[in-house]
Amino acid sequence: MGAVRLGLSQGVLEIRQFMRSREQVMFTLAFPAILVIIFGSVFSGTISEGVKFTQYFVTGMIASGLMTVGFQALAIQIPQERDRGVLKRLLGTPMPKWVYFAGKVVMVAFVAVLETVILLAVATLLFDLRLPDTAGRWLTFGWVAVLGITACTLSGVAFSSLARTGRSAPAVVTPVALILQFTSGVFFVYTQLPVWMQETAAVFPLKWMCQGLRAVFLPASFGAAEPAGSFELGRVALVLAAWCVVALVLCLTTFRWTTKRDG
Repeated sequence: MGAVRLGLSQGVLEIRQFMRSREQVMFTLAFPAILVIIFGSVFSGTISEGVKFTQYFVTGMIASGLMTVGFQALAIQIPQERDRGVLKRLLGTPMPKWVYFAGKVVMVAFVAVLETVILLAVATLLFDLRLPDTAGRWLTFGWVAVLGITACTLSGVAFSSLARTGRSAPAVVTPVALILQFTSGVFFVYTQLPVWMQETAAVFPLKWMCQGLRAVFLPASFGAAEPAGSFELGRVALVLAAWCVVALVLCLTTFRWTTKRDG
């Protein structure tokens, strides 16, 4: 229980630091909801029988939100903390190293849940989003979200070692996140993208997160419109789990507590 309490305490500290940054709160929580309002108002038609564009778009925005919280935020935040010497100072304290990562995980989980609730509330109230109507769909929503946020969080920690300085981190991370969003079926219907773009996006987790969430929010018949003719939930789970393993290995082998100038 002492270890759990220590991890939760670090998580509460991380959440407080996040909430004190108005710009970060605005971008992380409000920006996805604003995009739903804009796209939902502009594209009010349907993409197939019984499927409105908003219903499709929300699935991509939820997945994109999870990626932003887990991957983009950590891949930018950690290099900045490393550059300021925060990580180096932590090495000189009695606090176990794992507590730092536990705090990040708690913060990511808190923000991801809050952001998802806001997105669902906005889409339901303003655009009549149809929420999952069976326990099975909610269960699918749960495991896709957990595997997805885990893969993104681990990938964010691993990717944080690429930025040479904290100042350069946004320039390194943001283009990657944007490219994945535009090629993974977030802003456009995935099957309408060029084949080479689809095949490239299929290497990364976001595409599979979007596909898994479409199985939750879209009619079962829409699965026939997917590239493989179904939602492929088994493959979604396999790919996301594989990314969790690969990203974890990269975290363990590449993570740096100090900058190169610190030695």
